[in-house]
Amino acid sequence: MHGKAMVSEPHFVLYSKLGCHLCEGLEEKLRQIPAVAASLEIRDIASREAWLARYRLEIPVLCWVEGDRETELPRFSPRATVAQIQVRLRRYVRDSD
Repeated sequence: MHGKAMVSEPHFVLYSKLGCHLCEGLEEKLRQIPAVAASLEIRDIASREAWLARYRLEIPVLCWVEGDRETELPRFSPRATVAQIQVRLRRYVRDSD
């Protein structure tokens, strides 16, 4: 690696918490979108104090990560369909379908 930092591939991060039904619902829908499911990382906010402090009252929070830049995405209605979510996320990932 010759001293260079590893750069991760662009991906989605879902800040979530065990027992959060809204989080579980969004994760289930995201996993039905192949291009998203392949790049989805779930972060349990209870595992880090900083995440808990920041997202405690906000979860689920979906972010797009490119390099060291993390962009919080607009919220989805719990009633949004998989197709509606996919349309809104197309600008962040190349649709693999």
